[in-house]
Amino acid sequence: MYNELYEAWKREKENAGIQPLPKDFYAKLAEYVRKIREESRMLDQKTVKGRLLLQESRNVKKMVKELVFLRHEKTIKKELAGEIIPKEGLTLEEEKLVTELGSSFESFQAVLKDVLGGRLPQPKSREKPRRQVLRFLKEIPAIIGADMKTYGPFKPEDVASLPIENAKILTKQGVAVEVEVKP
Repeated sequence: MYNELYEAWKREKENAGIQPLPKDFYAKLAEYVRKIREESRMLDQKTVKGRLLLQESRNVKKMVKELVFLRHEKTIKKELAGEIIPKEGLTLEEEKLVTELGSSFESFQAVLKDVLGGRLPQPKSREKPRRQVLRFLKEIPAIIGADMKTYGPFKPEDVASLPIENAKILTKQGVAVEVEVKP
């Protein structure tokens, strides 16, 4: 794995574009770092093998930091330039981060557009909804929700919006089913 890391690090430093990596590169790398750590705990740092392993660990840490930083920097530059970041060649973790980065930049662009249009910016929150719409299958008495409000009583086929914590419990018990609400 050391050689793979070295080659990836070297290619990333020498080339302007994002260099392709296997999808599972970071997973393999994390396993490799874990093994080095375990092995170094077992060895005496005064032995030649112990000192070599310590140096290997330092080199790996340095290369990983630089590799991740370089890839992150190149990704941000591409996004700022409005270029499409191809998903092939990115690791699974990077694909997810690039998607989130893109939506973050889109949100900033929307704020800019609102301000330049003379409108109050309305940044979109990416928070998960705190409520869930349910359709009841069984009759249940009124309940106190996680928000300390009273909900119900409910009869079969009633539809209501409840705090997510309560909705999960009721669906798990088979009392209600989630209703998908389209924006």
